[in-house]
Amino acid sequence: MTRFRTTIELPEGEHNITHRSNILLAGSCFASNIGAKLAERKFNIGINPFGVLYNPLSISAMFERIIDGRLFGTDSPELVEHGGKWHSILHHGDFSRNTKEELLHVINNGIEENHNRIKECDTVIITLGTAYAYTRKSDNTIVGNCHKLPADTFTRRLLGIEEIVEATSRIIDKLRAINPDTRLIFTVSPIRHLRDGAHDNQKSKATLLLAIDRIMSLYPGNVLYFPAYEIVLDELRDYRFYADDMVHPSPVAVEYIWECFGNCYFNKETIKLNEEIEAVVRATAHRPFDAESDGYRNFLRNLLGKMTDIEEKYPYLDFENEKERCNTLLSK
Repeated sequence: MTRFRTTIELPEGEHNITHRSNILLAGSCFASNIGAKLAERKFNIGINPFGVLYNPLSISAMFERIIDGRLFGTDSPELVEHGGKWHSILHHGDFSRNTKEELLHVINNGIEENHNRIKECDTVIITLGTAYAYTRKSDNTIVGNCHKLPADTFTRRLLGIEEIVEATSRIIDKLRAINPDTRLIFTVSPIRHLRDGAHDNQKSKATLLLAIDRIMSLYPGNVLYFPAYEIVLDELRDYRFYADDMVHPSPVAVEYIWECFGNCYFNKETIKLNEEIEAVVRATAHRPFDAESDGYRNFLRNLLGKMTDIEEKYPYLDFENEKERCNTLLSK
């Protein structure tokens, strides 16, 4: 039989993720895509404690602060004022605030919350986006975000493989000291950084892949690799699988990668439970033709019953938001 596409062989049986798992995702916006899919299906997750980060040294710096519980202070050199707002050069712009006090509040709350989460975390998913990093000239700090500061504030360089391995290994050792059973799943983002140029983007991705391969050899069985990058570049080798910017994967591509991820890390019970949760969540978002009809009100009561049944069977799941929506509609 003639084959018209390359099929990526997926790892199987390496690690089992269930709704009881405690998961932390970090890295590029691809981590946010997978994280959103997990959140929709009621998995116990945290996503990007410092916001979207792309280079492995910034991600390692984030983990180091969270694991150590090291908070920022009013005199922290990572805090800068620019363009009428306060920023942390280790955080994404989503954390920027009008005052330093507001910024400290939100970033330190994030550290405290995730410091507690990471003690129980059994699965860490890290998506690396680029091996290029920006270093602040004044103190050689590798930044997570430049926040549109003047270009001459930073230098740009390609990180070395051993440099990435050393920083990442330090984090893995700290995570395993807290919980020896923690598994790390690395991915390389399929999103192309064409601002670096096509050739430099390939050098960057190759550097990340070689670094991950080295890390896996150092921690056999504890560090895994999910081939999201290869799936998009080989299986979905067509621009119809990209968004309008021709850089980010389209919703169809993200959905396919999600299915592949589930095939790797979900058992049959988890897949079945995902389907039940998806059906309930979709039904809750349903917009009726007549919201005041007896038929729709009975539909809402049945839906509440289904959610209660699932919660009784799986008490670690929470449908509070969906129940509140149904009860609000019933009270009208």
